[in-house]
Amino acid sequence: MLSVGIIGLGNMGMLHLRNCRHVDGVKVVSVADKSKKALKKAEALGVKNLFTNYQDLLKGPPKIDVAIIALPNFLHFESVQRALEEGVDVFVEKPLASTVEECEKIVRLVEKSGRKLMVGHNMRFIEAIEKMKVAIEDGRIGDLEVVTLEQILNGPFTHGMMPRPVAEWWFDPRKVGGGVLLDLGYHLVDLFRFFVEEDSDVILSHLSYKFNLPIEDGAIIVLRSCESGARGIINVGWFQKSVFPEYNFRVILHGCAGFISSESLVPRNIYFHAIKEGTKNILRRILRTKIKPLSYSYYYEAYYKELLSFFDCIKNDLNPPVSAVDGLKTLSLIEQAYKKSNKQ
Repeated sequence: MLSVGIIGLGNMGMLHLRNCRHVDGVKVVSVADKSKKALKKAEALGVKNLFTNYQDLLKGPPKIDVAIIALPNFLHFESVQRALEEGVDVFVEKPLASTVEECEKIVRLVEKSGRKLMVGHNMRFIEAIEKMKVAIEDGRIGDLEVVTLEQILNGPFTHGMMPRPVAEWWFDPRKVGGGVLLDLGYHLVDLFRFFVEEDSDVILSHLSYKFNLPIEDGAIIVLRSCESGARGIINVGWFQKSVFPEYNFRVILHGCAGFISSESLVPRNIYFHAIKEGTKNILRRILRTKIKPLSYSYYYEAYYKELLSFFDCIKNDLNPPVSAVDGLKTLSLIEQAYKKSNKQ
């Protein structure tokens, strides 16, 4: 049984906590967060060891095997460093750290510690993306020429029925490290790297500031792979109100022998899919069989699948599919895009 400690109980931390409850051979034994309200939620889910300081969680008792880190961006480096120094394997939400320099240090720390580290690039685990990757590997569309990727959402302004204040660190460039390009664009840059499997450069970067914030709320960048010359066109924004389960996201792979779009691979009616999968999970609960967490949402199931992959790597001594080096290379392209940006 792997003992897990979750550091940070915001939206992502609580999501990982709930998902861990459905992974065989895994138990969340401790959590850390400054919010007493968040700790009470974790306690209600069966977690007995509650900490307000994550360093106390890492030192124990109880001793943990794995740390899941879901803290704000500016706290990633220090928490990852301390976790590796305590000899535990680490799953950290993206970005790996706030700067390329910090990412480089983490890469060296991972190599020195011999521990496993995986970065939360969940979009690689979306079923449609997995099928597209197989299509490239099978040569179904020929050599890859252009990848178009876009995602337009609410960003930090997302809320439920009752609006709530956005955490101040979201709008502090020194703490968050960037706006929508780092938030959503990061995932799409990683997907481009995932598809082309080559080092790449940024050849165009345009940032927009519709809401007059100190960080960008829209971005369009163009990438080019260094060997094959495949291009990636990325469009991201925080300017659209979307209502779950609607999801304004798509990827198109253009090859010399054909093309494939994610929109042809996702459920035709996302609402019907949610009802169907939700009903299946209700029946699974009644029959006391294993449920499929978040399957009703289609896209969000990727968060569960990435954790399954990470724990499988630990149990079978495999290399994580998203390494610290992947986190470093993705953030390097993001920083390059910021430096080349034409702000307007």
